[in-house]
Order: sequence, then structure tokens, then C-alpha cells
Amino acid sequence: MKVLIVESNEELGTLWERHLTREGFAVQRAADADSAVDLVAKGSFAVVILDLNLESGSPLAVADYVSYRQPSARIVFVTRRSFFTDGSIFSLSPSACAYLPAHTPPEDLTAIIEHYGQAS
Repeated sequence: MKVLIVESNEELGTLWERHLTREGFAVQRAADADSAVDLVAKGSFAVVILDLNLESGSPLAVADYVSYRQPSARIVFVTRRSFFTDGSIFSLSPSACAYLPAHTPPEDLTAIIEHYGQAS
């Protein structure tokens, strides 16, 4: 299953990438919105892990592009903040399937990706 990680925090992105790769996922990574859009334009992904706190570019623009180019892809939003804790993120992105804190253990993130990736 192909997964795109869009995460500006190098350490966190590397942690997730290594764990998912060990679990058998084909993982690509982007550190900003422009790189993520380029990868989505060139390939297809079952699941996109998208940091809502990107240092460069708009994560919601990336989510819109994913929804347009790959409507079956599921988006797992992650954040280090409490913004959107009311669930409003699900009304902003039709492909959103989960909203998680960035400190979610990699094992739990993997289980969520497996679940939603099979449904895509």
C-alpha cells in the first residue's frame, strides 16, 4: 500500500517513515505543501498523512488537491496543536478520515493507515 507522509518535522517524519516501511508500506515523504502536490500529481496513494502545522504551504490546499486528483485516497490529519478539536476538519476536507495528535504512537498510526487504506 502506498502512503504519502507530509510532515515538516524531520525527526517525526523519519520515525513514521521507518516504522511504516518496516511494516511493508511503500512510503514517500514531503516536507512542504509544494513537494506534496508534486508527488500527488505524479503518483497515487491510498493514504496521505498530513501535518496541519506545515512550516511551508497550506495543508488544507494539499488536502483539496489530494481530494481532486485522488478522490479515493484517505487523509489522516496530524497536529501538534488543539485547533480543530471540535471535528470541523471533517467538514473542510471530504477525504479526511482521522484527526490525530502528532505524538500518536507509530503502531497506532500504522493500524489506522491499514484500516483506512484497505477501504480506499
